[in-house]
Amino acid sequence: MREMLRSAERHRTPRARLKAMVRAFGEQRDVVAQRGCPVGTLCSELDKRDDELVGGARAALMVPIDWAEREFREAGRPDARDLAVGLFAAYQGIALIANTLRDPSLITRETRRLERWIDSLT
Repeated sequence: MREMLRSAERHRTPRARLKAMVRAFGEQRDVVAQRGCPVGTLCSELDKRDDELVGGARAALMVPIDWAEREFREAGRPDARDLAVGLFAAYQGIALIANTLRDPSLITRETRRLERWIDSLT
């Protein structure tokens, strides 16, 4: 995840960086449709535990949310946190649906929708 975000940081504007992150998620569509999102699945399973690993799951989930929040804030959005949570929730939701239906095209369509959404906000 951190490597993917570092790659997105090579873009000049917050909008371009956010869209790069969305595209990177979209590029994983075939794997996600077959196996689910690795981060979402790991976090979901670790959250069922009652030990120190729960904190690690929460921390892993916060990496892309915190990153997106910084980008939305840099783009001048006062609601940056809400937008970041919404962005990652949309991805996790489509990952679950695409995995359940074994349909990577759902991720492709959601990737395009999220890119248009980012354009409308920034």
